[in-house]
Amino acid sequence: MSCSVAVSNSPVFSPSSSLFCNNKTPALISPSPAETLTLTLTHLKASQAPSSSSSPSSPCSPLRLRLQKPPSALPFSTFASTSTLSQSASGTVLKRKRPTRLDIPVTAFGFRDPMTPAVEKAEMERDGSVYSVCCKRGRREAMEDRFSAVLDLQGDTKQAFFGIFDGHGGPKAAEYASKHLDKNIVQEIDKRGEDEIDDAVKHGYLNTDSQFLKEDLRGGSCCATALFRNGNLVVSNVGDCRAVVSTRGVAEALTSDQRPSREDEKKRIENLGGYVDLIHGVWRIQGSLAVSRSIGDGHLKQWVIAEPETKIIKIKHEHEFLILASDGLWDKVGNQEAVDIARPFCTGVERPEPLAACKKLVDLSASRGATDDISVMLIQMNCYI
Repeated sequence: MSCSVAVSNSPVFSPSSSLFCNNKTPALISPSPAETLTLTLTHLKASQAPSSSSSPSSPCSPLRLRLQKPPSALPFSTFASTSTLSQSASGTVLKRKRPTRLDIPVTAFGFRDPMTPAVEKAEMERDGSVYSVCCKRGRREAMEDRFSAVLDLQGDTKQAFFGIFDGHGGPKAAEYASKHLDKNIVQEIDKRGEDEIDDAVKHGYLNTDSQFLKEDLRGGSCCATALFRNGNLVVSNVGDCRAVVSTRGVAEALTSDQRPSREDEKKRIENLGGYVDLIHGVWRIQGSLAVSRSIGDGHLKQWVIAEPETKIIKIKHEHEFLILASDGLWDKVGNQEAVDIARPFCTGVERPEPLAACKKLVDLSASRGATDDISVMLIQMNCYI
């Protein structure tokens, strides 16, 4: 295929040239000559000869270009519709249509259960006679924390069970543990007796874990629990929920966070064939979980055990209150700071306001940038001496 280039003095641009005088090409609109610009492509057949009116010196180009400029007085839409009608007269023109709208269903990706819908309230609170609790949802769509408070355990006003449950991978493990852990512990105590209460709590945790795994549900939960029984306080935990007691204003942690960064936990995991990695400043088991003990987490159960660490203390008059909280609080607020903030609401006042203390701690953690769920429970200890 040949190609020719026309210069300004070429006969191609002459008004008498056949390029401008071909009457076979239909005009789109008849504008004034000053507003017409030619550039529409047309092939000349080999059998066609130049018009007799053409200049003898005018070359016959294999391509003919004609561009119609719309008149300024007409809107562009008018020009477009006129152009479509004109082209339809000379041949078939395929019109471009808007594609059909696609309706893509929203669903969870991967081989997992559908996401739990968000709870209606971003905060939960309860103000009881001997305890108060406040829970605030973080940036997740649903609150994954749960709490448990069972008063008058086995009909005894001096017995009670409290717990904070911090779920991960969904709320199902936390919800299950909050409903069944107290029953399993009491059942084990009845079976083993008061002298083996430490072992009874351990088996209560392990039984709850095995029962949850049989439900074939995903996710896991850290927890910190407090059992008041016969003048004693039995505190247990798995994961990084923590229990802190105020003794005449001095904070004392009764639990130790179980994380892969703890040397004994790291060694236990590695002895079982697992590994611990530091990812973006956080130690994780198998590159995944940031706690080394929990209820649930079946896919990591070989290394993430549900055996709790338990501490038993005799309740004394100097023991003022107990704080149970998830890591949403402890990652931003220290033990002594939490006691200092809560104590003015609970001691030395005519009307204690433990719920106000819980809410103040929750708001403080949130103001410092906490993005996780925050759950704080405060229990008055003088009721169980």
